[in-house]
Formats: sequence, C-alpha cells, structure tokens
Amino acid sequence: MFSGAATIEPLYMPKDTAGKEVSAATVTFEPCARSAWHTHPKGQLLIVTSGTGWIQQEGETKQLIKAGDTIWTPSGVKHWHGATDKTSMTHIAVQPYSSEGKNVDWQEKVTDEQYFGK
Repeated sequence: MFSGAATIEPLYMPKDTAGKEVSAATVTFEPCARSAWHTHPKGQLLIVTSGTGWIQQEGETKQLIKAGDTIWTPSGVKHWHGATDKTSMTHIAVQPYSSEGKNVDWQEKVTDEQYFGK
C-alpha cells in the first residue's frame, strides 16, 4: 500500500457495509514515502493540508502538489501520490465507495526509478 513512512488517521469510516458512501482519512508522508499505484472506482479527492508532495497519473509527468491544493482523480485512473524526496506532506483523502463496497484497488509499488524520475 505504501513505501516509506506514512501515517493514516481515519476521519470518517462507515460503521457497516450497508449504505457505504464515502471514507476519509488524513495521511502524512515522511520524505520519500509514497502510495503504491492504485485506482478508485468512484474517484478520489485530495486536499493537501501541509508540506509538498508529488502526484502522478499513469503515462503523465509527475506533478508538484502543496498545501492548499485540491486534486480530483477521476474513477479508474491509475495514479500514486506522496511526499517529495526532501519534504513531508499531509493530505486529506476522500474516496466514495462503489456499489460493490470498494473504494480503492491497490496495485504494484512505485519503483525508485519512477519516483525519482530516473
């Protein structure tokens, strides 16, 4: 799910499987920490609350994100996000659930070559 040091603090989690609509968590990434590649069946909203980080959609250039930025990733778009190599980054992640009760599909880890752009 993550490479490096990342802390997840749930903000909102549905109490049961019936009627799941959305979950939300604050995620703090230490320098060089990042998520694995993943998709969301109904998309994901990120609200960067502190620090600077990177986000990348498959086939696209890595983008710098910073406190105050909001990022919407559409459903089914493969992507990753995390801290830069020199700074930490915290964001609130909000993701709706699909009708099957899923909100994320984790995939392979981001390699150092992908992360550092080598």
